[in-house]
Amino acid sequence: MKTVKLFASAFMMIVVMISCTKENTPEPVNTLVDKLVQDVPADPIIGIGTDGRPFGYNKFTFFSFETNSVVPNSDSATTKWDIAFRGSTIITNGGTSGPGNGGAFVFQGIFDDLKSVPADSTFKQDQSLAATAVGRSWYVYDAPNNLFVPTPGRILTIRTASGKYAKMEILNYYKGGVTPAVTAPSDEKIQKQRYYTFRFAFQSDGTKIFTK
Repeated sequence: MKTVKLFASAFMMIVVMISCTKENTPEPVNTLVDKLVQDVPADPIIGIGTDGRPFGYNKFTFFSFETNSVVPNSDSATTKWDIAFRGSTIITNGGTSGPGNGGAFVFQGIFDDLKSVPADSTFKQDQSLAATAVGRSWYVYDAPNNLFVPTPGRILTIRTASGKYAKMEILNYYKGGVTPAVTAPSDEKIQKQRYYTFRFAFQSDGTKIFTK
């Protein structure tokens, strides 16, 4: 009888230990951030020059993938930002553009199909991503109608200031996320441009994987 009681007691202790182990096992942490960002200003137009070209204040707008927010211009010399916009020009925080470890390349394909940074990727610095390679521009400029239209299948793959990774697809270049009609007045086309709407996925754990 005593042996049976000891066996039962030991069995209950094992059950309790297994139960506690299961309860104490941490849940997997989802480190992938997937966001839609709208109307990020990129040096909005304030006038037309004597040469007929529109101009702004010639200042970049800085953005952080990690905080999903615009970074003040006062922090432009820090690693608090990852990417910056001025008109159709885009820079990353690295090289002579900033003190970070940033860089980028343009991936041709579908946003959801880019599940990880390709092993043979070459991240470039200190240049507009629009000119990364011939035929890989993120936009097409319709000169007769004065409209900027994002090129489908152009995914910007970013190495951030801290050396982490993000992918980004620019969806629109106009305020409100809607491209003006070709028949819209010129003033409307000018005043509404230079506002980025984009989606991005940021991997905060430092890996190159973009799947949850």
